Amino acid sequence: MVNLNGRLVADNQAIVPVDNRGLNYGDAVFETLRFSGGKIYFWEDHYFRLMASMRMLRMEIPMSFTMEFLEDEILKTINTQSENTSFRIKLLVWRNTGGKYTPKTNDVSYSISCEKLDAPCYVLNEANYEIELFKDHFIATGLLSTLKTNNRLINILGSIYAAENDFENCLLLNENKQVVEALNGNLFLVSGQYIKTPPLSDGCLNGILRKQLIAILKKLPQFSIEETSISPFELQKADEIFITNAIQGIVPVTKYRKKEFVNTTAKALLPRVSLTARMG
Repeated sequence: MVNLNGRLVADNQAIVPVDNRGLNYGDAVFETLRFSGGKIYFWEDHYFRLMASMRMLRMEIPMSFTMEFLEDEILKTINTQSENTSFRIKLLVWRNTGGKYTPKTNDVSYSISCEKLDAPCYVLNEANYEIELFKDHFIATGLLSTLKTNNRLINILGSIYAAENDFENCLLLNENKQVVEALNGNLFLVSGQYIKTPPLSDGCLNGILRKQLIAILKKLPQFSIEETSISPFELQKADEIFITNAIQGIVPVTKYRKKEFVNTTAKALLPRVSLTARMG
């Protein structure tokens, strides 16, 4: 079932108009959430990121869009599914129909959909995970690139490139040729006790797991975390590379070109991330 503006409909009957602004203009934002163990992981962070994104895109936020209301709508959608403990949820918000801006078209609509996940909690993937740079197109630096909008052509083309060349993932660059993120998550480089991740000013997604992991690392004296630009030349010098996102948690990279990586830090951090998700 899909939740369309609070109305539950079957997947094959979930219809939006052909002049939908999200479809025609990319005028939409979304949140991808994980539901496990009876709760939405990091729901407060997701909610406030959604509100900040809507404000940045000058969408009219309905008075009803409280954190409690949207949580109830998500849970109502999940409860239509057959029994399962873990789901991937997509909450999509778009500006209402109209070819140009008017007060009426600044109102919004939303949909909530979900699909089952195999694992009830974050699990470290220790399979081979080879990556490469995607250099055909570049992410623009600036705040718009940090939002989860439905303008994802670079990610789609990068995914096709990865599939055609037998890579598990690709890393994206900005116009300054700095490494920004992976196709589906934020990037962390480990060199000894030092961990680096690109800053938001370089155009990387303002990821929820990124935020949580930075907060965790700042409390651990054995690590030093820095938000700083990363050159492609640094990739092969790192001891470890991993990718983070809200659905998978931490995904270790095993190989980039001729360099192979360990997963020691990722393995040590994942239980802390999982605990934070369950307790938060």
